[in-house]
Amino acid sequence: MTPQELLEGFDPDRPAPVYLFCPGKGPRAKMPTFEPLLADRCVDRITAGTVDPSTKDFAFAAFYADETAPGEIVLDAQTLPFLAARRVILVRQAERYNTDSGAGALLHYLASPNESTVLMMIANKVDKRTKFFKACEKSGRVVECPALGAPEVAQWARLEAKARGRTIDADAVRTLVDRAGTHLSDVENALINVINFVGDGRTSLTAADVNAACADIAEEEIWSLTDAIAASQPGAALTSLRRLLDLGKHPDEIIGTINWLLKSAYAVGTAQGDPGISSFVAQKVSPLARKLGVGKLRAAFALCTDTQFMSRSTGVDGALALELLVVKLAAPVPQRQSA
Repeated sequence: MTPQELLEGFDPDRPAPVYLFCPGKGPRAKMPTFEPLLADRCVDRITAGTVDPSTKDFAFAAFYADETAPGEIVLDAQTLPFLAARRVILVRQAERYNTDSGAGALLHYLASPNESTVLMMIANKVDKRTKFFKACEKSGRVVECPALGAPEVAQWARLEAKARGRTIDADAVRTLVDRAGTHLSDVENALINVINFVGDGRTSLTAADVNAACADIAEEEIWSLTDAIAASQPGAALTSLRRLLDLGKHPDEIIGTINWLLKSAYAVGTAQGDPGISSFVAQKVSPLARKLGVGKLRAAFALCTDTQFMSRSTGVDGALALELLVVKLAAPVPQRQSA
């Protein structure tokens, strides 16, 4: 089942006892991907249609699978609703249940779920060979929420603008997606920024409005990544890297950008005068040049080449190879001890 099918066909009087929201393959994707905002929209629809706001404190509960034992969630799911027709339970990070030991008592519950409970689980990753997945498929609904491609994101943005009483022209949509990427939460935030920028005086949104209201999110993350590497902060560097991946940037594109940053830093580090690059870029990469120095920058070029070769020829996951590269670049430079 797709998120659209669930949103259009959901019957509040006859909800399934179990819903699993998980990754799926988009129309042009080779591997399963996950768009969390699509899952959240479905969760909101089911909750709004099933739970009366006046009884939500009694009828709704939310858990994180890595914080709550499966047995506690099962106990809650088996409890009869109080002052409501049904109990609704949401479990995030349900990828923890991909192993039998992780799922525990939940597997027994899924074999015969409580009809007066709606159990919703969101898994960022899923293994369709597991008992957990097969039990969800048998007892309820599996809703695959793959990441959308740029054309689908553009259409989604048009519908979001329409739902907010606005129209957005083709150039504005293209600019919005170029700046925000294909992660729906970023597109939604960017669209809200544009609407707030325009205000109530105008209902049509243009590319000029987008350019004026939105910073280039991907560009900002590149500079955040550069700053974190220069400051020897691997954690912050990994956070920026993952945000770039969430924005739909391909690992090869990110490696190319990192290589460009290193070459720009090398130009600054070896220049006797003007490094031959823009003053803005020179200023941004100067801390990187100071941290690594000319010798280590040469080694960093080789590391980028090795990473790209490894991800293309050995089958290593591109995102994982990138994480290893970023951690190595962001590692603190050992200080030479004085005699």
